[in-house]
Amino acid sequence: MAMSPQIRILKNLRLLQILALLVPQGFIITLNGIAAPWMLKDFNLSASQLARVFACIAISGVGALLLTRLFDVVGRGRVLSWSLFVSAAGAIGAALSRTVLPFALFEIALLAATGAIVAGAPVVIAEVLAAPERAAGQAWGGIALGAGAGACMFAMPILLRLGLSWRFLLWLAALPIVAVPWMLTESWQSQFWLPIEHGSVMPRESAASLIRPPHRQRALTFMISNIFSSVAIATAKSWSYFHCVSNVGLTPGVSSAILILSGGIALAGFPIGASLCERIGRVGTVAIFATLVALSLAFSFWGPPRNYIHSFLWLLAGFSVFGLAMNATTVGGTTAATELFPTGMRATAAGAIAIAGTVGRVAGQSLVALLAARIGGVSFVVGLLGLSAIGTSILFIAFVDESRGLALESATAAI
Repeated sequence: MAMSPQIRILKNLRLLQILALLVPQGFIITLNGIAAPWMLKDFNLSASQLARVFACIAISGVGALLLTRLFDVVGRGRVLSWSLFVSAAGAIGAALSRTVLPFALFEIALLAATGAIVAGAPVVIAEVLAAPERAAGQAWGGIALGAGAGACMFAMPILLRLGLSWRFLLWLAALPIVAVPWMLTESWQSQFWLPIEHGSVMPRESAASLIRPPHRQRALTFMISNIFSSVAIATAKSWSYFHCVSNVGLTPGVSSAILILSGGIALAGFPIGASLCERIGRVGTVAIFATLVALSLAFSFWGPPRNYIHSFLWLLAGFSVFGLAMNATTVGGTTAATELFPTGMRATAAGAIAIAGTVGRVAGQSLVALLAARIGGVSFVVGLLGLSAIGTSILFIAFVDESRGLALESATAAI
C-alpha cells in the first residue's frame, strides 16, 4: 500500500532533524502560559502586573529578528546551533532567578533564541522539500511544536503532584543543550543552505529589498497580518490556563486535561490546513480559519456562563476549535510567507514577520494590563482581542498573492 504524501516526506532526514529541533521549542513557548498561576504566587504579582512582565518579555522578538537575519548571512545550520545554545542558557538562568528582573532578562534571551528557531525552521523546511510537499512539511513543523506544547501541559500537573516547583519546566527546557556540540560540527551545518556555497548576498542589499517593490507590499502585508493574529492568538495562549483555573474555577488537573485534549484535537488542523492549501490555496485557507480563530476565542473567553454545569465541555469545545483553526491558519500563512521571497532574503523576511508578531504580543499583553481592571477582567479583554484575527483574513484576501503549485524560486518572479 502506497504511503500518503504527508507521511512519505518523513523519510527526508533533514526534515526529521528540524522537526526534532522544533519539539522543545513548542515546550518553551507554552511554558509561561501554563505556569502563569504559579508565577503570580512565586513573584507575588497581580494578574495585571504579570501581564506587564509578559509584555516586557515579548521584546525578545527584537533579539529573534537579529538572529533570524543571520540565517541569510552565515547560513541556516550555524544559526540554529547558536540559537539552541542561547535558548538553553536562558532557560537555566530563568530557573535560577528569584526576583522578577533577572527572570525577565533571562526569559528575553530564552524566547529570542526560541523565536529565531521557530521563525527560521519553516524556511529550512521549505528549502528541503519539493513544491507539492511544502505545505505538508509546514504542517509537520506545526505538529512538532504542538507535541512540545503537549509535553509541557503534561509536565505541569505531574510536577504539582510530586510537590515540585513550576521552575522544573525551565530545567526541562534546557535539556536540548546536549545536542549543541553535534550541531556545531560540519556534518550538521553542511546539510543546509550556506551563503558561501550558493553565492553570498550582501546583507544591506538583502534587507533593503524588503522595502522595495515588489516585495514591499508583501512584506508589509505579512507583517501587519501577523500583528493582528498575534494580538489574538499569543494573548489567548498566554491566558487560557489562567482562564480555566482563576476565572472559571477549575482545578489545575482538569484545566490541564482541557488543554491537553483540545491540543490533541487541534493537531488535526495541520493536515487539514496542508490539504486545503493544495486544494483551495494558501490565501483561502488563511481567510477561512483566521475568522474561525476570532469566533472561537470569543466563545471560549466570554464563557461559559456563570454556574454552568458543563464548563469542561464548553471550554473543551472552544479551545479545540480555536487550536484547530490556529494550526490551519499557521500552515497557510507560513507556507505562503516562505514561498513569496527569494532564498537570500527568505529568513530575513521571516524575521521581519516575526518581529511584527512581537509587536502584536506586546500590544496584546499591554492591552490586557491596561484594560483588565477597567472593562470586565482578563478573560473579557482576551476574548475581545481575539476578534482582531479577522483582520488577518481581510489582509490575505486583499493583498496576498497565491503561490500554490509554484516552484520555490519561481514564486516571486512568476507572480
